Amino acid sequence: MEFTKSLIKGKLIKRYKRFFTDIKIDKDTVTAHCPNTGSMKGLLDEGNEVYLSKNDNPKRKLKYSLEIIKAKNNLVGVNTQLANKIVHHGLANNLIKELVNIETIHSEVFFDKETRFDFLLKKKEKKSFLEVKNVTLFRDKNTAEFPDAVTERGSKHLLALINAIKKGYKSYLIFLVQIQNMKYFKIAKDIDETYYKNYLIASKAGVNFLAYGCEINSKRIKIYKKLEIINE
Repeated sequence: MEFTKSLIKGKLIKRYKRFFTDIKIDKDTVTAHCPNTGSMKGLLDEGNEVYLSKNDNPKRKLKYSLEIIKAKNNLVGVNTQLANKIVHHGLANNLIKELVNIETIHSEVFFDKETRFDFLLKKKEKKSFLEVKNVTLFRDKNTAEFPDAVTERGSKHLLALINAIKKGYKSYLIFLVQIQNMKYFKIAKDIDETYYKNYLIASKAGVNFLAYGCEINSKRIKIYKKLEIINE
């Protein structure tokens, strides 16, 4: 996933009201849109290096959007709106080895009246649902974690993926780790024990869990390598 324009470097001042961040660029301070409604735990220290995209659309109130934060010497992609684009690129270019040579990729597909999955994949006669979870949490130098806050919606998706298996689909969930230099992934059960329990239930029911790390720089973010999932 290529950025259309070069990103602009700045320093984080603060994030507030979930959607706003104040950023210092050289001697100026700008307010940028924060396209991440999560807790962004561990990323929001004042003075952290950040990278912004700029939109010249005159109808936009905020010209800048927060794309990347550098925390503990690792670049982290924080724009959750890009996660599905990154995965779609990975699917189309066979970067996810468990899901290669997919014939058709459908985005944002309803499974039932209450649940919509990120992708419906078709290969010959096989149909698979794929849900994407963006990962930005890391509390040691090489292990990424999800979630970074309690997520009832996340648990709901796990149970829906189980129901999809019962109706004849294959079910996948990919943890997209937008963090440099990660080797491992695990569920943050101390943050959301219910999600961890539902993850174990879903795993036993046949949901396929994948974790992939990303190559991240100011020009692009793309799927780079598979990460080992640690079950504790």
